[in-house]
Amino acid sequence: MMNTRKAASLAVLLILACDNWYESPLIAGELYTTYKCSPPVSGNTKAHLTINSFQKGGDGGGPSECDNQYHSDDTPVVALSTGWYSRGSRCLKNVVVSGNGRSVTAMVVDECDSTMGCDEDHYYQPPCPNNIVDASKAVWKALGVPEDNWGDLDITWSDA
Repeated sequence: MMNTRKAASLAVLLILACDNWYESPLIAGELYTTYKCSPPVSGNTKAHLTINSFQKGGDGGGPSECDNQYHSDDTPVVALSTGWYSRGSRCLKNVVVSGNGRSVTAMVVDECDSTMGCDEDHYYQPPCPNNIVDASKAVWKALGVPEDNWGDLDITWSDA
C-alpha cells in the first residue's frame, strides 16, 4: 500500500487529444500526456530548463499569468509547471535556478500549463511536462550556457 506522501508525489496522468486545424508542430489527433501535479519541491528540486520569451510578440504568447504584464528577455523570469505553479502561490516570488555550475535568482511570472494545451489559449502548443522551469534568455545567460545550447538543460531549483 502506498503512503499518502508518495501518492501525492505521483503525477496524475490524463490524455488530451489535439484537433489541429491551426498551423503548428502538433499532429491532428495526437495524444499528449497531461499532469495535475509535479514532483515534490525540495531545496534541490530536479527539473528541465526550457526557453521562453515573455516579452510582447515573443513565443510565450499573451501577458504573464501572475501580473498580466509582458517581461523583457533581459529580465530573469520563469514559468513553472502546473504543480509547482501551485495555483499562483509562487506568483511574483523568487526562485533560485542552478545549472551549468552557476545559480541565478528569477521571478515566477507564469504557469507552464501541464493540464491543457493544443488550443488557441495555449497557442496550439502541447501541455508542458510536470518538471519544467521555462526561462527567459536572461536566465540562460546568467547560467553561462552557450547560446547554441539553449533549449533544454537539466537543472535544480528551489524557492529563494
